[in-house]
Amino acid sequence: MRRAPAVPPVAESHVPVLRTEGLSALFHGVPAVRDVTLDFERNSVTAIIGPSGCGKSTFLRCLNRMHELSDGGTVAGRVLLDGVDVYSEAIHPITLRMRCGMVFQHPTPFPTMSIFDNVAAGLRLGPRLERRVLEDRVSDALKRAGLWEEVYDRLRASPLDLSGGQQQRLCIARALAPEPGILLLDEPTSALDPISTQRIEDLIQDLSERYTVIVVTHNMQQASRISDRTAFFFMGALIETAPTRQMFTNPQEERTEAYVTGRFG
Repeated sequence: MRRAPAVPPVAESHVPVLRTEGLSALFHGVPAVRDVTLDFERNSVTAIIGPSGCGKSTFLRCLNRMHELSDGGTVAGRVLLDGVDVYSEAIHPITLRMRCGMVFQHPTPFPTMSIFDNVAAGLRLGPRLERRVLEDRVSDALKRAGLWEEVYDRLRASPLDLSGGQQQRLCIARALAPEPGILLLDEPTSALDPISTQRIEDLIQDLSERYTVIVVTHNMQQASRISDRTAFFFMGALIETAPTRQMFTNPQEERTEAYVTGRFG
């Protein structure tokens, strides 16, 4: 299995932990995201909202270089992680994805792996760990994802034996195991029932004490509940970003107001 270079330590500075500068994402030369400059502060939750097809998920995939894996996907501009451009040779893509863990809309456990091996998958891309250390890292990730008490006695079972909500928390544990620093969530509750959704929302708020969380959501009520800041995208452009309370009570842009009040979208 190909191993990633060692994950460099997170730099301590006053600059945003993550920043995009003039970021554009294209498919076969056609822009889906246009000229976005946006800062993400350490240990905060940022919600990205906007109507379907406005570029939210594409933007998120640019942050850990997954967009370039898409057919015809290219990027212009910069994504700075602790001041270093992630598209430069200074950061290996695998290392970046360990630093910026991602969870998708539908739960994506590896079906041929056990619950334990799902969580350990990312850890095995890095330096080889002693078995005891690996087990500790897996259990710690499951605890942080709020799943340990439900699976500790069946770690060798198939992840397909879990409910949808449990599978999504398993995917969060898998993303947390390499100690990413940044967690990217692409509509993580849209396929879940209300109880599972609430558990994930509570988990996001807990995780923000330790991680920078960026959540794409189509649910404005969810954005208002879980986020510190909100960014509104429309037709591939960033229209407005502000503290969440301000965004929903006193937006500065007419298009933002129209969207958050339900006049379109």
